[in-house]
Amino acid sequence: MTTHVEQPPVEKQTPSDSDFPVPRTESQGGFEAPDINAFGNTFRDYNAESERQKTVEEFYRMNHINQSYDYVMKMREEYEKLDKTEMTVWECCVLLNDVVDESDPDLDEPQIEHLLQTAEAIRKDYPNEDWLHLTALIHDLGKVLHLPTFGSLPQWAVVGDTFPVGCAFDESIVHHKYFKDNPDINNPAYNTKNGIYEEGCGLDKVVMSWGHDDYMYMVARKNGSTLPSPALFIIRFHSFYPLHKAGAYTHLMNDEDRENLNWLKIFNKYDLYSKSKIRVDVEQLKPYYLSLIDKYFPAKLRW
Repeated sequence: MTTHVEQPPVEKQTPSDSDFPVPRTESQGGFEAPDINAFGNTFRDYNAESERQKTVEEFYRMNHINQSYDYVMKMREEYEKLDKTEMTVWECCVLLNDVVDESDPDLDEPQIEHLLQTAEAIRKDYPNEDWLHLTALIHDLGKVLHLPTFGSLPQWAVVGDTFPVGCAFDESIVHHKYFKDNPDINNPAYNTKNGIYEEGCGLDKVVMSWGHDDYMYMVARKNGSTLPSPALFIIRFHSFYPLHKAGAYTHLMNDEDRENLNWLKIFNKYDLYSKSKIRVDVEQLKPYYLSLIDKYFPAKLRW
């Protein structure tokens, strides 16, 4: 897919299978990231004193204790069957109204609001890049894992920052101290820098902690989505903050990962900083996003 956006010339990067424009800078009228979140704190501040922060820390304690290699492999085997239900992408978006992410210190609105906030923020800077608009809309759909139809998984198995299992837990992972009680921490097969992986093996061979990212990536791929490689990379790794914010685990990446990481970093600005208390008109936006769903997905998906 080659597209052209009329804007001042800027340096371009080339993702794995397409040539897309890089984002507009603030000086070019692009999306401007705010300094504080809806609660008056800086974004992703995991140390601010508040009741919400205490909830977030307890979430990560449970997450880090339980997300072992064996647990993740068990969940992948269970959910790759895609036998929970059949529904459209939009029907899944509506289901997200019932989910509030306990791991997120920046937002307590229903998830569908965040999906459309992110998609619309990107759409303003990339009016012709429809694959990126749709990626923003669907990137969090895997959070339905928390709902009864999908097994009522605890939030620590659905949301939060993700990280590889099967190798050492990098110290950049938020609330790293709680890994001391993870069964993999003393397993010599899993507690070295490379663990069960080879340097440069590629992130497609790396087992990530279980949650909505990997699940939605699995749903998209197994249902035959025609979204390009950077979109699938964003869906699977958008919560992998140790990589795209701290630069950890780069020794496991291959060349395609490095190209796609450019797009993940672009996406992350909109995903993180578009969260706000400003409401969006869901019904007004619905026809446009339904057209994108129809373009890149089958009518009904197995979940």
